[in-house]
Amino acid sequence: MKFKLIALFFLLTYCTTYSATNQKVLYNSKGFAYIYSDDDYIEKIINKKFDNTQELIGHDTINNGVLVRITNPITKKSIILKNSSKVKYPDFYKILITEPVVNLIDLNKNIPYVEIQVIKKNKSFVAEKAETFKEEKNISNNAPVEKVQISNIHNTNLKKIKKTSKFIIIIGDFYSEETARSLKNELSSSLPDLDNKKLNISTNKKNSIRLLSGPYNSLKLLKKDYIELKKYGFEELDVKIYD
Repeated sequence: MKFKLIALFFLLTYCTTYSATNQKVLYNSKGFAYIYSDDDYIEKIINKKFDNTQELIGHDTINNGVLVRITNPITKKSIILKNSSKVKYPDFYKILITEPVVNLIDLNKNIPYVEIQVIKKNKSFVAEKAETFKEEKNISNNAPVEKVQISNIHNTNLKKIKKTSKFIIIIGDFYSEETARSLKNELSSSLPDLDNKKLNISTNKKNSIRLLSGPYNSLKLLKKDYIELKKYGFEELDVKIYD
């Protein structure tokens, strides 16, 4: 029954539409990165082993070899890498990254918040400066590109993430406040373990009605409610910094 309700809400009132004009929109999502460790592979938390000395990424649905830009929204540092492998990781996370990627984009390991974008190879390699690593200098110029650093990677005047940073879960945008309120009530009754006090309705910048959960200043609590919402049947939930 709850899946029929979801379909009804989103087919009739959800603001995102799909047509010939937006089929070319590439995948874009914000949330938390899963930082790889060999122990997690040994304990079967993830199902594939990665070389944690290399700049590697893995995703559960993006195909191998597809170019992905990973951005730290706090520092604005980015890196473009080919997806190394399809891999399963805990559902809360948006992408798997290795330790060198964490260091390259100056990511806070306690709050590894990132934006990921699938990009087109021929149209997205517009960077003022590419990073060349010593171990790559002997590679032929004809070798395929594996990674490109974005121009602002060396900007030293960047604001750092604060321990007091807060996050929200975007559940959906609607034309009608009544519809958003109906879904809010449905979630409150169907998910007793969800912190219902954090369910809020607001108007976003596009003047549509937004249902969100938060704000959260604890990654543990955010993760708990995120997983609860996913149990309800949502396939994609964005996590954003609370302004």
